[in-house]
Amino acid sequence: MTAADVRGFDPGDGRTVTPSGVRASARTPVSGRPPRVLPPLAPDRPLAAEWSEVVEHFREGLIVCDADGVVRQVSPVAERLLPEVVPGVPLAAAGLLGLVGEPDPAGFAHRSRRLKARQVPLSGGRCCWYVEDVTESVSRADALLAERARSAFLAVVGEKLGNPLHPDRASAAVVRLAVPTLADVAVLVLAPRAGRARWWRASRADDETPVVDSGVLAGPDLPAAIADGLAGVEPHAVDWLVEQAAEAGWLPGLAAPEADARVVPLPGTDAPAGMLLVARRASRWYDEADVDLLRAFASRGGAALATALLYRDQAEVADTLQASLLPVEPAEAAGVQWGTAYRPAQAGLRIGGDFYGSHRLPDGGSVFFLGDVSGKGVEAAVFTGQLRQCLQALHRVESQPSRLLGLLNDALLETTQAHGQGRFATLVLGVVRLHRDGGLTLTMAGGGHLPPLVLRGTGEVETVPLRGMLIGVVPDPRIGEVTVRLAPGETCLLYSDGVTEARGGRHGDEQFGPERLVNTLAGCHRMPAPALAERIEQVTCDWLGHGDHDDIAVLALRALGPAGRASRHLHSVPPTGGPDAVEESRP
Repeated sequence: MTAADVRGFDPGDGRTVTPSGVRASARTPVSGRPPRVLPPLAPDRPLAAEWSEVVEHFREGLIVCDADGVVRQVSPVAERLLPEVVPGVPLAAAGLLGLVGEPDPAGFAHRSRRLKARQVPLSGGRCCWYVEDVTESVSRADALLAERARSAFLAVVGEKLGNPLHPDRASAAVVRLAVPTLADVAVLVLAPRAGRARWWRASRADDETPVVDSGVLAGPDLPAAIADGLAGVEPHAVDWLVEQAAEAGWLPGLAAPEADARVVPLPGTDAPAGMLLVARRASRWYDEADVDLLRAFASRGGAALATALLYRDQAEVADTLQASLLPVEPAEAAGVQWGTAYRPAQAGLRIGGDFYGSHRLPDGGSVFFLGDVSGKGVEAAVFTGQLRQCLQALHRVESQPSRLLGLLNDALLETTQAHGQGRFATLVLGVVRLHRDGGLTLTMAGGGHLPPLVLRGTGEVETVPLRGMLIGVVPDPRIGEVTVRLAPGETCLLYSDGVTEARGGRHGDEQFGPERLVNTLAGCHRMPAPALAERIEQVTCDWLGHGDHDDIAVLALRALGPAGRASRHLHSVPPTGGPDAVEESRP
């Protein structure tokens, strides 16, 4: 039955009125077929009863009003939905705003249900109201929209929390994302560290952007609910939670009697990484759906925070290890000016296989060294750490360079064979002592490393004839030893093969080579040792461009002369002798 079927019906007097000729030819024959005519109503049954039986199965309830707005007929469905509507009484008397004037397309609420009404005009100024119960469909639509909103919110949370790798930034992001979707005030408390717990809070005044602040509380001062949660006991509904948060000063702008709060753990690796407390005005009470969303949010926040905490711990370990593996600046020595430069092959690691350093001797001299181990990166750096530790221990029992290098070879052989590493090193190891004239005597032993260079006061560059075998390969290797004298103002330069084997130039594949290194030193005899070492590094890097390279290490020793000695060793007459040549060389 349709509105057209109802239009000719007058429930007031029981008669039907058919407009002139309209109903008789309602449809035009199609393809020559005769028009389909509905059978007449049974003559032995009243029309009102027939109409009531038909409309009982309508999804919508029908209310028919006359031209004066008086209700003439109410279908059974309409009676159940709107018991206030009574036949014979004006529809306006029912007090239903949804049935007055133009109907609201969104419908209206009535008796805890959602109804939707539409008005259809009938002949003679009458009208028919169709009323439908849309509670379930609206509820399903609202649930779908709410689920979409939750999914969109959690997607944004996952995206925003995917980047922070620092606990402070991750914590601030968690509380900032919680406001205002989940709370008016959100507080995140991290698990205590060294007896103190860091907390972050985001709060919003009116519709402004959340303001984030932080603080520290001693473990015993944490609210009981937070302490229990960090201990692994999840407080689903904690008594006095709002009062505890207010007492801790965490709820600005929220009065305790007017607020509702919840607290959930942020899952960590073994124990909760932190606890999240959310609070908002009681007008927005937390229901079951809100708590489920809060738990999903806390799960994502916990994953981000656990990752950030793990990264922080690993970074602290890495920084500590790197600091222990970095080359140590040479110890100050009387009459010696040190210059160093270091650039690892993997700049991000800050460590590599080249190393240098020095140790003081009881007689006032110093043991100095520069070497290069096989390999690159972390493994090479660990091996250099072992080698430096061996040198630090062995120089206390032996200070003669060649014998000290022999002891170091035996120690490295024992270590590499025990671990099956098969690593080796090249090394120049020497002892420097100060002369009364301000010059220096350098006794150096070679273990397969590049020969040192001496920059004389005249600007001439000499190559020290120092030879020897690799360290850590065979027992009792052949080790060369050379003694060199430096006059005041002269410099000895030790360097790794990362300098001479640096590939660059016009085509990017030409080695820097020893000859270019010697040419680089020409005219630099007046430069301080630190500036000289820095110049070597800079020239090498310019040659490389942006290409890959091996570890680069430079160690320069400059004889300071009488002015560089301690005040109690001042001399009134400076030395007048010229630069000395190589004094002794023996294989």
